[in-house]
Amino acid sequence: MTALIDTFWDRIDDVRAGLLAPEGERPVPMAPQPDRKANALWFITAEGTAAHDGAKGGAKASFQVADPKANLYATIEGTLTEVHDEQKLDEMWNVFAAAWFENGREDSKVRLVKFTPLHAEVWATEKTVGYLYEIAKATVTDDTPDGGEHGHVTFAAAA
Repeated sequence: MTALIDTFWDRIDDVRAGLLAPEGERPVPMAPQPDRKANALWFITAEGTAAHDGAKGGAKASFQVADPKANLYATIEGTLTEVHDEQKLDEMWNVFAAAWFENGREDSKVRLVKFTPLHAEVWATEKTVGYLYEIAKATVTDDTPDGGEHGHVTFAAAA
C-alpha cells in the first residue's frame, strides 16, 4: 500500500476542500494544506470553532475528501492538535484564509490546527478520459470497470 499512500499525498495537494469533523461534531468544509514530511494536514480556523475546540483537547477527528478534479476520494481518521507556531502559520497563510478574518493575519481569533492522519480508506480514480474508456469497455465486454486504486492505508509517524 506504499504506492497508494504516495498517490494520496501527491493528489491531496490538489484538493481545495473537504469536510473536517472532530469526534462528536458535525463535519464542516475546510481547506487542507498538506505537509507530507510532517505527516499532517494543516488548517487555519478561528478560535471557538469545533475544529479549534477539538484541537485544544487533542480530539480524534475525520477528514472526508471527494474531489473529482484531484481524482481523490478518502475517509481519513486521525487526531487534531492546536499548534502555536507563528512561523508555521505565516507559511500556511494565504488569501483564502485572509478572507475569513476581518483583520487578516493579525486577527486575534486566527488559530492553526494540525490534523495528523493515522489511517484512511482511499480511492484514487482514473482521469476522466481513462474512466470513460473503462465504462465503455465494461459496457462492451460485460466486465466491471477499473476505477483506479482503492485500499486501506496506515500513515507513518512524521520523520
